[in-house]
Amino acid sequence: MELKNLSARLSRRLLLGNIAYVVSGVAILSTTMIRAAVAKATQKAAGYQDTPKGDLRCDNCSQFEPPSSCKVVEGNIAPAGWCKVYVKKPASR
Repeated sequence: MELKNLSARLSRRLLLGNIAYVVSGVAILSTTMIRAAVAKATQKAAGYQDTPKGDLRCDNCSQFEPPSSCKVVEGNIAPAGWCKVYVKKPASR
């Protein structure tokens, strides 16, 4: 009967060890996915240009962060620039 108890303990030990590996893997995977989601697009991928497209300019885009950055596009952003992720700022009341 002692052999039966030993095998039961080993099974529990293996199960708990495997659970620890799974939890660790999920934590690493979720951290990696969050970093990828937070990463900004390159200027090339966003179609950024440092000149406006008509009235569409970075300084009237909701993504623009004065004086020269953007929430979604990396690098130096000109206030008079434009890109494909342009989102007009809501009208202020």
